[in-house]
Amino acid sequence: MDSPFCDNCFKGVIHEGESKGQWESIGGVNCYVGTPSKDYDKTKAVLYLSDVFGMQLINNQLIVDSFADNGFLTIGIDYFNGDPVGENALGAGIVFDREAWSAKHRYEETRPFVDKAYEGLKERGVAVFGAVGYCFGASYAFPLAIENKVKAAMIAHPARSIPESLQDYFNFSKAPLLINSCEFDPTFPLEACAKADDILGEGNFAPGYKRVHWEGCKHGFAVRGDMSDPKVKAGKEGAFKETVEWFSKYL
Repeated sequence: MDSPFCDNCFKGVIHEGESKGQWESIGGVNCYVGTPSKDYDKTKAVLYLSDVFGMQLINNQLIVDSFADNGFLTIGIDYFNGDPVGENALGAGIVFDREAWSAKHRYEETRPFVDKAYEGLKERGVAVFGAVGYCFGASYAFPLAIENKVKAAMIAHPARSIPESLQDYFNFSKAPLLINSCEFDPTFPLEACAKADDILGEGNFAPGYKRVHWEGCKHGFAVRGDMSDPKVKAGKEGAFKETVEWFSKYL
């Protein structure tokens, strides 16, 4: 069986910035919460399913904050239960046992944290959900959409398991889907892009489908991209803008 990861799952740049959100327990799960500063619809929330570095990574916190700045209550779920890949793994020459870490965080062990947070939000009055899944997080955003627990979804440089689930998405989901893909991505290569377009594109998927392809970018660009590279900067900022527009339209 192929590893769910590629080398770029564990590479990237730590971004600068000061987080504005708060950590809260929702359904007994630790979550990083971005709350809009202006009036917003408290019955709606975006579930933020992070890469392997989890909500402890400042990059992920800053993106959650940015969604909140655009009017979306955004919940970064710590579905690794306090044990994400540490940001020190991004350092040059660091040896990290990705397979040992993965064995401790299989889907059947981590999905319950997502479900508990989801139910906790419903108890707080949230009735309409969107989901964003970056890299590894797409493995959670996609099933939520297939199960129709979310009204709209976005995945960026998604995990290797996604191509095999595209037909299920078409068959069962009612959630409009946005994919932010990129030029260099072993886990969602050009063949997977073509497969997604073939199944969901050209109006085939009635709820709505769009794939935006970012040239000059590699797996991880939308979270851990090197902002000193103009193409990567354009890709990261563009992918975020596309997502905000997607949720503004469909959520």
